Amino acid sequence: MAYWLLKTEPSSYSYADLAREKKTRWDGIKNPVALKYLKTASSGDQALIYHTGDEKACIGIAEIVSAAYPDPKNEALTVVDLKVVRALASPVTLATIKADAGFAESPLVRQGRLSFVPITDAQWKRVMALSAK
Repeated sequence: MAYWLLKTEPSSYSYADLAREKKTRWDGIKNPVALKYLKTASSGDQALIYHTGDEKACIGIAEIVSAAYPDPKNEALTVVDLKVVRALASPVTLATIKADAGFAESPLVRQGRLSFVPITDAQWKRVMALSAK
């Protein structure tokens, strides 16, 4: 199982939208590096849902429930299907993540514009711990 962080603008599609819908197709990723990561996602992988914009924080957890496949609206792009797991106990902000040495090499910090990035097992556990505080 792998861990991912998926960015979304909450005014376009928020974690609350996913929680209400229970399942969605995660689409709209166009950056070649983010698409490269997305193509390696597998069913059963876990994902942090991160709100961009004014919030800049991890908000909830989703599970990837399909392998990556061509976007039905644009076969040059790739999508995955997600289902809601749960909201984090408390949001974990980008400022908190950037202040944590365990994220220094993370694409989230180093390549901030990517909307789909891998995170390590240790980084996943750290976000869970930070959320529980």
